[in-house]
Formats: sequence, C-alpha cells, structure tokens
Amino acid sequence: MGKQSQKAEQIKRDIAELHGFGYAQQLFRDMGGYSNFAISFSIISILTGAVTLYGYGWNMGGPAVMGIGWPIVTIFTIMVAAGMAEMASAIPTSGALYHWSSVLGGPGWGWFTAWFNVIGQFSITAGIDFGAAMFAVPLLGLKEVWGNFLLIYGMILLSHGLLNHFGIRIVAWLNDLSATWHMLGVAVLVAALLIFAPKQDVSFIFKTGLSTAKYPYWWAFLLGLLQAQWTYTGYDASAHITEETINPRVRAAWGIYLSVAVSAFFGFIMLMAVTLAVKDVGAVAGASNSYIYIIEQALGGTAGRAILWVVTIAMWFCGLSSVTSNSRMLFAFSRDNGLPFSGAWSSISKRYRTPAAAVWLSVAIAFLIAVYSGAYSVIVSISTIGLYVSYGLPLLLKLAARATGRWRKEFDGPWNLGALSPIINALAIAWIALITVLFVMPPNQITGYTFVGILAILIFYYLVSVRKWFKGPRRLGSEDELESIEREIETTSIYKEIGR
Repeated sequence: MGKQSQKAEQIKRDIAELHGFGYAQQLFRDMGGYSNFAISFSIISILTGAVTLYGYGWNMGGPAVMGIGWPIVTIFTIMVAAGMAEMASAIPTSGALYHWSSVLGGPGWGWFTAWFNVIGQFSITAGIDFGAAMFAVPLLGLKEVWGNFLLIYGMILLSHGLLNHFGIRIVAWLNDLSATWHMLGVAVLVAALLIFAPKQDVSFIFKTGLSTAKYPYWWAFLLGLLQAQWTYTGYDASAHITEETINPRVRAAWGIYLSVAVSAFFGFIMLMAVTLAVKDVGAVAGASNSYIYIIEQALGGTAGRAILWVVTIAMWFCGLSSVTSNSRMLFAFSRDNGLPFSGAWSSISKRYRTPAAAVWLSVAIAFLIAVYSGAYSVIVSISTIGLYVSYGLPLLLKLAARATGRWRKEFDGPWNLGALSPIINALAIAWIALITVLFVMPPNQITGYTFVGILAILIFYYLVSVRKWFKGPRRLGSEDELESIEREIETTSIYKEIGR
C-alpha cells in the first residue's frame, strides 16, 4: 500500500472516530505530526514570551530568574503537558479541555473549563501580538507612543485574521516554517552572542539578590517566574487541532508533550546566551526594552537590529498560530451551544473550510483586551491564569475519577503515563494552584480583580441560566446526517479529503 493510500485509510479511521463522538468532519484534516507539534511550539514561542517579558523577569529576580527560574517552571510544566497529552490521546476533538472536563465531570465542569480557556486564549493572542508590536515599533523607527503600538498591533492582528480565514493550507505551511524559524533563529542568536559578544562568567546566570522590585528578593523571584510560565502557554493548541490532524490520538499527544520539551531546551540556551551578554546590570534594569538593549549593546546597531527582526518575525508566527488555536476552541464550544450566538461562531466557511466567524471574533476580542488593560504584564498574567485553570480542571477531574474508581479503560489512549499518571497529575495540579495565586499578587492585582469579576459573572450566569439548557458535548446528528454534512462541504470547498 502506497503512502497516499495509507494516509487515506488513516483519515477514514480518524473520521469514523470523530463520528463516534457525534461530530462531522467539517474542518480540513491534512496535518501530520510535525505540523501538529509546530503549532504548539510556535505558540509557546521562546522568542516571544521569554523575550517580551525578559525585562520583567530581570527586574524582579535578576539573572537567577533565567538560570534557576526557567528550569523550575520547566519541570512542573512538563508534568502539566504530560497529563494533558494523556487526555488528548483519549478524546481527540477540537473542544479538547472542555470536552475532557465534560466527560469526566459533567456539562457544568465542561462549561467553566471552556470559559477559562476562551478567556486565556483571547488574552494570549493579545499578549503575543502586542508583544510583537512592542518590538516592531522601535525597529521601524516609529515613536514609542501608545497610538503607534496600537496601530501596528491592529495591523498584525488583521494579517493573522486574513490568513486564518482564507488560507488554511498556507497557515499549516507557515506553522511548519515557524517551528524551523524558531530553532534556527535561536541557533543564530546564540552563535552570534557567543562568538562576538563579551561574556559574563557562567556563574552569573545563577546569581541571586539582584532586583529592582520593592519586595523581598525571594518574593520578587517568585513573581519573576511569570516570564517562564507565560512562555509555556498555548500548547493546548495541539489538542484543538486534532480534527485537522491525521492519527491525532498519537500525534496530538506527542505534539503537546514535545512542544514543551523542545522549547525547554532551546529556551534555556537562548536565555543563557543573552544573560551572559549583559554588560551593565543597572542599564538593563532601566531600559525601556531590556532585551533590545542587551542585543544592541552586545552585537552593535546593525547586527543587533537584524537579529531583533528575526525575533519579531518569530513573534508574528506565534500570533498566527494563536489565532488558529483560539478560533478552533471557539468553533468547538459553539458547536455544542456553549457561547452566546453559537450559531454564528460555529459556522464554517464552505469554500475555505475554516471557522471564519470564530477567527474574526478572536481577533476582535484580542484587540479590545489590549485596549482595556493598558499594562503588558496584566495581559500576560490574565492569559497565563486563564489557560492554566482550564488545563488544571480536567486534570483534577481525571485524578478524582481514578481515586473513586470512575476511570474507564477507554480513557487510556495509546499515549498514557500508566502507573505514574496519578503522581504526575497531582504534582501538576499543585503547581497550577500555586501559580494561580502567585500571579494575581501585586503588581498584577488588576488580574486578580478581573478574574474575581469574571468568575462572579460566570457563576451567576450558570446558576440563573446555563445549567437549565447547556448539556455539554452533543451529537450533531445520525451517521447519515453527519455524512450528509460532510458531502455538502466537499462539494463547495476548494479543499478535499484524500480518499473521499
């Protein structure tokens, strides 16, 4: 059997499994394992989170935030990713975390998980693309004022909306390119710094006690972990694109896990090289953009700006992947009537096989979030907490199901942790609880106020209305009806499933 025939047979099996969950194959299923990994790796984007929050981390805890903080956060994030990979292997639908919580705890748990994920997804898109604007504005020689940042930010969001609406195959290709760009970009950056820049002693990256914060050092260091933790967000994207991935039970699970593991390696190497290139500790702390200052001081104006454009383009790739993931979550949740005006957000472009309305909703809300908060650390802390609460809820329900004997054998997909699952999940949940409290502390108290307000609204809305009508994941129709939906899409779309 040739490769194309094998691919066609696998797609047929994947569609049959999707029918088992009650859904039609509306999105275009053509992504391989590398593409699935690439979208999560691109959203994690070590050239975005670790870069845009470098100054925040530096001012909180100095070099130790990079040399010690990054490995600490990595260890626990790997556990969270492993727990999520198990569930993606068991329930491979675009609803992902929302669907997992619904199956394990019921529709109420699923509804709250979905809303936390939606809030986190909107905010992470805002954080990524506004971060790209923060770099692009000075590199373009524009005056660093709010109006210019907002203009460039809006243009970046617009480009991501257009591509995700009209060019799903282009987006898939760009996601693959993005992963390669990130790895090669880090390699070029590290090589340039190690060869041409003066270097601190290696012990410098582990140096504690340096902080400009008004808090005791140990507390400032913990607050500085936001830099690493926000970088490690968005890897649920591999689960949200399972309905576009071939053999998702294996590939989506590995996409989640490997995107964190590979980012951990490249991220630490990059942070080490940049931190060792610091010439003036005080000047870095006082710079408007610490990362740009270090690179330009280390490599000179021309070479430094060239490297910084590599970083800014990586951020653009990151935002593109984030809009893809965000729109798939909105589509899946709306498909089950979880959002206001669900009929609109669950619609599919019949020509391009993309959730076009959900794409533009994600772009519009992301723009409004940046206008609302006005503070970058608030945007990223909102996205971090929103996403990690949504990651933690299905893991908590999984742990409870195992403890009470409600875990069913069909929940063990081909990618699973076996006997280690309860231990790893418990540690992951404990870490999520810690950072949820930590990142609403000052100077990010606006995040805390925002989340308390959102949670109060969600609880009120659920008790008064949602619990009466929301039933969680639902079948879209009988087998014949699902196939009819697919045939209609096949006749109008420019993208055809192989073997159909």
